[in-house]
Amino acid sequence: MLKENYTEVTEFILLGLTDRADLQPVLFVAFLVIYLITVIGNVGMILLIRTDTKLQTPMYFFLSHLSFVDLCYATNVTPQMLVHFLSEKKTISFLGCFIQFHFFIALVIADYYMLTVMAYDRYVAICKPLLYASKMSRGVCLSLVAAPYTYGFANGLAQTILMLRLSFCGPNEINHFYCADPPLLVLACSDTYVKETAMFVVAGSNLTCSLTIILISYIFIFRAILRIRSAEGRHKAFSTCGSHLTAVTVFYGTLFCMYLRPPSETSVEQGKIVAVFYIFMSPMLNPLIYSLRNKDVKKAIRRVIQEKFFVK
Repeated sequence: MLKENYTEVTEFILLGLTDRADLQPVLFVAFLVIYLITVIGNVGMILLIRTDTKLQTPMYFFLSHLSFVDLCYATNVTPQMLVHFLSEKKTISFLGCFIQFHFFIALVIADYYMLTVMAYDRYVAICKPLLYASKMSRGVCLSLVAAPYTYGFANGLAQTILMLRLSFCGPNEINHFYCADPPLLVLACSDTYVKETAMFVVAGSNLTCSLTIILISYIFIFRAILRIRSAEGRHKAFSTCGSHLTAVTVFYGTLFCMYLRPPSETSVEQGKIVAVFYIFMSPMLNPLIYSLRNKDVKKAIRRVIQEKFFVK
């Protein structure tokens, strides 16, 4: 039973990464640089893929959408975080908090299912190269891209509705730099059992399901690669998969640490550090991890530079 006399929370205070005033300007500069690199890298990758005819393949089509999702969920958190570094008032409205909460869950789920789609694309390309054109037709690619967005936003909406059913009548200080599940649950003054259970089930099942598909895809991929007789062919095949596996390991590892723990003050403090890696580092590094080691992308960048600066 809720108390009859309580005051509903109308805004939240985001405590951020640290309360040390001397570190705020330093953190502002650091995260501003990270965000600018993220925007330039991902926007540049999207424009490059959309304008270069030699990059009009399913693999780069999926990569452009991964870049878009990375850009969106970094933008969902970073601008407000930067403002709070330099301001005394670190508040966010109740509505603004839950909008951020919804988009964050939706985009993160879309992100790791986009990684799953990219693993499937590599599986078809390496294990069934003769059928690649038919199995990865334009219609199939559009469906594979639409599915993560639709499923992610449906999940985000469901989790937001469950969170809105809780009452927030006590302290309004969120021990985080954005509106996340665990620190919000700590503040709730009503029973959180249903929401906690839904969080664990949704996070655990989605992470496990998507990661299982990726692992199964790579089992078949590695078996196919080992059958390649030439060392050059094996190296080329491994090089297209190594970057993806590195990003998957970092991204999924941090998400498991973040969500598959009971919400508590200790887990929230640890979660802030973990969140830095998948909110800021992963979107910043993905254009480098996936593309700048790729010969096709390097050639496309050279062509753009030559056309813009050397062709009169």
